[in-house]
Amino acid sequence: MAKMYGKGKTTIESEEQQKRRWQIELEFVQCLSNPNYLNFLAQRGYFKDASFINYLKYLQYWKEPDYAKYLMYPMCLYFLDLLQYEHFRREIVNNQCCKFIDDQAILQWQHYTRKRIKLINSVQENAAAAAAAQNGPSEAATAPGSEAANPQQAALQNGNAEMNGIASSGSIKLE
Repeated sequence: MAKMYGKGKTTIESEEQQKRRWQIELEFVQCLSNPNYLNFLAQRGYFKDASFINYLKYLQYWKEPDYAKYLMYPMCLYFLDLLQYEHFRREIVNNQCCKFIDDQAILQWQHYTRKRIKLINSVQENAAAAAAAQNGPSEAATAPGSEAANPQQAALQNGNAEMNGIASSGSIKLE
């Protein structure tokens, strides 16, 4: 039972109630990263309700670093910002708008993935070049530092080697 205090009889949440509220708000804020969910809320009229709009304003505290570190989908903070604007709330009702946003999010994710793989490969090449410069060209191939610097890079190299082996055997075509 929540304790009451003062003239206004404001409730103080117990530690368990605070934890539960924090978890619910965390989950809800992360759901905002899904444009289809935003479309669902808009079609049901939630974005026309003043109390719901005030709730979205209240949730802005998730942008603070102490809270944002718990978010798995940082895009939700961008959508939380967009939901502060009436124009966006009106437009997200449109299925075409929702699909466009969803498509753009997928394209951004694909671009990020490709960019990250290129970055990992360039780090590996730089490490191999540094090892070659340090040990001389004849020792670079056998130097222990010429292998991947960490297990993730080694797995990526092995995966690339396996894919190249499959592609060269003719069982899978890579375009």
